[in-house]
Amino acid sequence: MTFAQKVLSHASGRQVSPGEIVNARIDVAMSHENSLLVIKAFGEMGAKVIWDPDKVVILFDHRVPANTVKTAEGHKAVREFARRHRLPNFLDMGEGICHQVIPEKGFALPGTLIVGTDSHTTTYGAFGAFATGIGATEMAAVWATGELWLRCPETIRVRMNGVFQKRVSPKDAILYVAGDLGADGADYACVEFTGDAVDRMSVAGRMVLANMSTELGAKAGIAFPDDKTAEWLSKRTTRKWNAVFSDPAAEVKDEFEYDMSSLGPQVARPHRVDDVVSVEEIEGKTIDQAFIGSCTNGRMEDLQAAGDILRGRKVADSVRLIIVPASREIYLQALDGGILADLVRSGAVVLNPNCGPCLGAHQGLLAAGERCISTTNRNFRGRMGSPDAEVYLASPATVAASALRGEIADPREV
Repeated sequence: MTFAQKVLSHASGRQVSPGEIVNARIDVAMSHENSLLVIKAFGEMGAKVIWDPDKVVILFDHRVPANTVKTAEGHKAVREFARRHRLPNFLDMGEGICHQVIPEKGFALPGTLIVGTDSHTTTYGAFGAFATGIGATEMAAVWATGELWLRCPETIRVRMNGVFQKRVSPKDAILYVAGDLGADGADYACVEFTGDAVDRMSVAGRMVLANMSTELGAKAGIAFPDDKTAEWLSKRTTRKWNAVFSDPAAEVKDEFEYDMSSLGPQVARPHRVDDVVSVEEIEGKTIDQAFIGSCTNGRMEDLQAAGDILRGRKVADSVRLIIVPASREIYLQALDGGILADLVRSGAVVLNPNCGPCLGAHQGLLAAGERCISTTNRNFRGRMGSPDAEVYLASPATVAASALRGEIADPREV
């Protein structure tokens, strides 16, 4: 059996095959500000009680601090709901982006089934969890019953071997895969990331792969747990967990193999995540804004990569550089280590941990005709502001080098 089959078989109490629909028991249910929509649906279906308050996690990260009166009213309503139902895992503004905070708080465990009202819930697959995004109405049903219908996906295996060149990272790897397979190349599949390059990656690097698996159309993206996973989790939870792996003989839909040792920095051009080219093909294009952060690349190693390039230097006068650590934990670590001070001295503006610039909610909005290079996961038209602006996706090193030059630049040459 594949990993997906095993997790969904356990969650449904019967052996399942790809394509079958199962009624699965949920281990963790996550939502953010869109909990307001979940609350509405929860009430409309006549539900009165949360099935298991300990398994529900709600936090604010998309529009914090509140950017409009409407948002503030929504936050207030969710806070009142959380108090009324005595939800122990309600995390108000300040903790950070859900896809970073959920693992930090020990909720993303190997072998578990996690659902969240956000498409990048797939991030938790970096810990060997089957994690996927669902809608608000579906989440309301989960709150009420603890169960959800799911179709068991087929499996696609992406094998990454070789050693990355200097200043080439997992973000470059997943952009390259997106460009090769396309935005629907893994439609409703469970993507397993394997190979010695993945084995050598940090937990943070694996989170990049799992996070952006949804940009391939995947239902879930998995990196199998190992000693690095165990060490990371040991600092954040005392709960027991069981790793789940695919059997060697399990049938998969497709397998793809990539040599990371020959890979250079990659850039996704507007307005598609899968329109990917090497940085050499696009360097020299001027930029107005550079952004390092988000649930994809707002972790310590991302800030360190930027700091290594910008320390003691100044960003171009024509560029606005915005930095957003993914969580309070990362913010404090970067603050204590002096990385944020280095970035601020280089000309960066550091914002509170949140999603703001990525979804164009209220921070770092782009005007018509402006161009941004960003470590985020999507570059759709209008994603970060004006529909007449352009967003290019790249690694933290490439974004930092570009901010320094005032144009898209190869970080290996800085």
